Amino acid sequence: MTKYIYILFSLLVLTSCSQYQKALKSDQVDFKNEVFTKLYEKGKYAKAIRLFEQYATTMRGKPNAEQVFFMYSKALYNTKQFYSAGYQFESFAANYPRSIHAAEAAFLGAECYAKLSPIYSLDQVDTYKALDKLQAFADKYPNSEFLPKANAIVKELNEKLELKAFEIAKQYYTTGEYFHNYNTAIKSFDNFILDFPGTKFKEDALFYKFSSSYQMAVLSVPAKKLERLNEAKNLYNNLIKYKADTKFLDQANKMLETVDRELKQYTN
Repeated sequence: MTKYIYILFSLLVLTSCSQYQKALKSDQVDFKNEVFTKLYEKGKYAKAIRLFEQYATTMRGKPNAEQVFFMYSKALYNTKQFYSAGYQFESFAANYPRSIHAAEAAFLGAECYAKLSPIYSLDQVDTYKALDKLQAFADKYPNSEFLPKANAIVKELNEKLELKAFEIAKQYYTTGEYFHNYNTAIKSFDNFILDFPGTKFKEDALFYKFSSSYQMAVLSVPAKKLERLNEAKNLYNNLIKYKADTKFLDQANKMLETVDRELKQYTN
């Protein structure tokens, strides 16, 4: 019995392959389209794509063009060809605005850019493009079933931008002593907190601001030392006001002792 099942399966595979080869060589659009649909439905997206791209231009304006172009876009998406898929989905949404697939195409087109968004340390051009396109999708389809997923992706992308901004500011801090970047670090953390007021890195940012200010104060020339010591103390107070039991408490208190000790010299 197993032998007959294997033979039957082999015949089906050979028939499928034979149809695909025939369709590639055929000049009949209807036949090509029939084989393309079968390949798509079986999940053989790479073959479906290759076949469709042979006759895509002849499908413009045909009654079934809408469905076929949507399937082609999905095939590109399913094979992770996100640049091409994004373009095709956007083109589909523009050409078939009344289609039942229009909202899905607009969402998937935007999602393709999110899929192309790299790790936070790299250039985030595609991340910003994705956010713009997801916002455009939300504005056009505010009641879409895809909106919750779009919002989740926006949150994820914003968190990536948040992490990148934090790490850039932190880099100024870690290189401060060697490249005189402590002042730049403070400004960067200020901008970071303004740009991401609800950030989970706020405690860290406030500590690194204080630490940067502390380093500037203890390394300062005499003419600017008093002002910088007072500024460091203010930033310590900001940290404690935000989180009294901060994870940086021991480090911060040791720095504050040094600041207070040096401030006494000016009081005396």
